[in-house]
This record gives sequence, C-alpha cells and structure tokens, in this order.
Amino acid sequence: MLDVLKAINFADREPTLSHRFGVFFLSGGAIPNPIDLRFQKVSGISTEMQLDTINEGGQNLHAHRMPKKMNYNNLVLERGYVAGPIPSPLNIEFNATFSLFKFNPSDVLVTLFNEEGIPIGGWLFLKAYPVKWSVSDLDAQSNSVAIDTMELAYTRFQILRI
Repeated sequence: MLDVLKAINFADREPTLSHRFGVFFLSGGAIPNPIDLRFQKVSGISTEMQLDTINEGGQNLHAHRMPKKMNYNNLVLERGYVAGPIPSPLNIEFNATFSLFKFNPSDVLVTLFNEEGIPIGGWLFLKAYPVKWSVSDLDAQSNSVAIDTMELAYTRFQILRI
C-alpha cells in the first residue's frame, strides 16, 4: 500500500518553482567561490541540435536530416551591482578577461532547490568563460537597483536530476 501512495505522490507532484536557485563557480573544478552565489536571474540555459539536410536523388517526398553538432546559448547571469570591502572573485575574473585578455575557464553549477533548500536538480556548465559584461543604465530620475549582467560561453552543459 505504501508503495502505491509513493507512486501516486510522484505522479502528482507540483511543478518546481524557479525562484529558488544558486550559482556556484567551481574554481579548480571543485571548490565553490563563496562570495558570488546569489543572482537575481539566470537565463540562456538551452541547447539545440544543428542538422544537415541531405537530399536523396529521386526521393522527392522527404529529405534526410542528420545531426551535425550542438549549439549552446550564452549563460546570462544578472545581479545587483556588487561593491563592498570584500572583492568579488567573479568581478576580478571579468576584469582580467576584458582588461588583460586573460581567460581562466571554470565550471559553473546552477542548482535548483526545493522549499526546504535541498538541491533537486541543476545544470553543470563546463569550461565557462566571460564573453560580455554590462551594467544597467544609470538614471538620476530612477530609484532602481544597478544591475550587473554577465554572459559566459561554455563548451557544453550537463543536466543534473537529483
């Protein structure tokens, strides 16, 4: 009976809310950056298969569509402008990339949490590096938070389900 109830609960689960997440920059492949964890928004988590179309001589009803390679969008991270006594390692990394043209790719783990703060899934972006950095408009007539927008390219990502 208990197994049947577990199966019903599994099948009737509510969709996961998207506002409980964390972003972890794994320097050296394992040690998370303890300062740059919180972001307002994460976007660009998508991939698409690029296809080649091959026409077969004499076959006019269809063409063969063959997988060619994977295309990935940039990972886009948004957060409030960070200023304080402890420097942000992520800001230092972006400065090195855009000021000195030095790249230090690292893995980035985006984790989705349930109501209790327990990880339930995520995405691991491999060999991510900065490709774009922007700050929201500064407007003397507005009372809004300054937003840093950071974009990262990466070689590929893995979907994690826990």
